[in-house]
Amino acid sequence: MSSIRVFLLGSLAERGPMHGHQLRLLAEREHVSMWTDFHVGGIYGGLKRLLADGLVEHVRTEREGARPEREIVQITEAGREALDRLRLETLTAFALKPDPFDLAMARLGTEVLDDLPAVLAERRGAIAAEVQDQADVLQRIAPRLTLAEQHVMAHHGYRLRAELAWLDTVIDALPQIVADEKTREAD
Repeated sequence: MSSIRVFLLGSLAERGPMHGHQLRLLAEREHVSMWTDFHVGGIYGGLKRLLADGLVEHVRTEREGARPEREIVQITEAGREALDRLRLETLTAFALKPDPFDLAMARLGTEVLDDLPAVLAERRGAIAAEVQDQADVLQRIAPRLTLAEQHVMAHHGYRLRAELAWLDTVIDALPQIVADEKTREAD
């Protein structure tokens, strides 16, 4: 699965030839970093890989005023076929990536136990802030989103709120977790 390929190929198929900066602006406008697994900074590298794979092709070079030259690309027939395959694969595959937090919690060590309540409270605050930020953004941009995009953004919100609810269970169990870790260390 390659979200960046789906975004780049899909954007070119839908909107026609563009240059990397236009694609970057589109990704920023659509807030893709909030609900996908890539950041807008990866767009130029993604385009280079698509060019190398023959999924997009150079159309022309443009220059506006004193700005640098920009290479306009368009999707190829092979790119359209790849996009169709990628969409189907992405829609049918389920991906929930492991969180490094889990490994750190499973390997605490006694030296961090005293700091754990503050660390988890800070993590909770960061996640709660992200939940609120995501809700604010969704409310602000909802009128410009398609119905499918609204559901995608809502999905991200559900995942964030689930993470927050789970973290609350960890925080509630913290006295038992700390006691268990101290017992293990003594063994």
